[in-house]
Amino acid sequence: MKKVILIGCVFFSLSVSSQTMMEKLKHKKDSIEKAAKNKIHTATATTPTLTNEEVIKGLKEALTVGTNNSSGVASKLDGFYKNPKIFIPWPEEAKDMKVKLTKMGMQKKIAEFETSLNRAAEEAALKAAPVFIDAITNMSLQDGFAILKGVDTAATNYLRKTTYNPLKEKFMPVVKEAVAKVKVTSYWQPLATAYNKLPGVKKQNPNLDEYVTNKAINGLMLLIADEEIKIRKDPMARVTDLLKKVFGNP
Repeated sequence: MKKVILIGCVFFSLSVSSQTMMEKLKHKKDSIEKAAKNKIHTATATTPTLTNEEVIKGLKEALTVGTNNSSGVASKLDGFYKNPKIFIPWPEEAKDMKVKLTKMGMQKKIAEFETSLNRAAEEAALKAAPVFIDAITNMSLQDGFAILKGVDTAATNYLRKTTYNPLKEKFMPVVKEAVAKVKVTSYWQPLATAYNKLPGVKKQNPNLDEYVTNKAINGLMLLIADEEIKIRKDPMARVTDLLKKVFGNP
């Protein structure tokens, strides 16, 4: 009889202990769930909600900052000439001409011509910012959030893709003026004259305005992309409250 009572006491004790443990586990589970809800609520409360309008405005502002900074860097003396990333080389279509002229000992004239190409781009960059800003202002970015969450150069890529031809039309007169100012043609003519006198060569006369325009725009786009990356990754590059809000979100 005593043995039966003892066994009953043991089972009762185990039952009570099990119940107590279950209650503790339930209490712990409830605490974890409550903490998680509070965390979500806190995150929602502290993370500013962005409207599509703010995102689009923020992207345009980022590109405006980027184009201003890029134009400022590129328009300085040697901004193109001493930057390997955007240096404008001898025209590819006339590479055979360069080889033959080099053999003729005209390296100095070749170097002067290449310098003039880059000086023209630097001169054009002085007036580039308004041309870019006008294109940016008139953009309609329906997929603003996609660009915001896209690759680090998504906005620049969008600008290049959607506005390159209109930009080129507006930028061409700027380049023509710059080409005339730094006298690119005067550096080209003696080279072309000397080359075209050689027997059996195809006469070369590339459209220098077209060449410098394309190279200048592409060079500026590369610099704008660098600026966009800075704004996305470096909080110090977000120089306005809107940029901080739009690009400061995780």
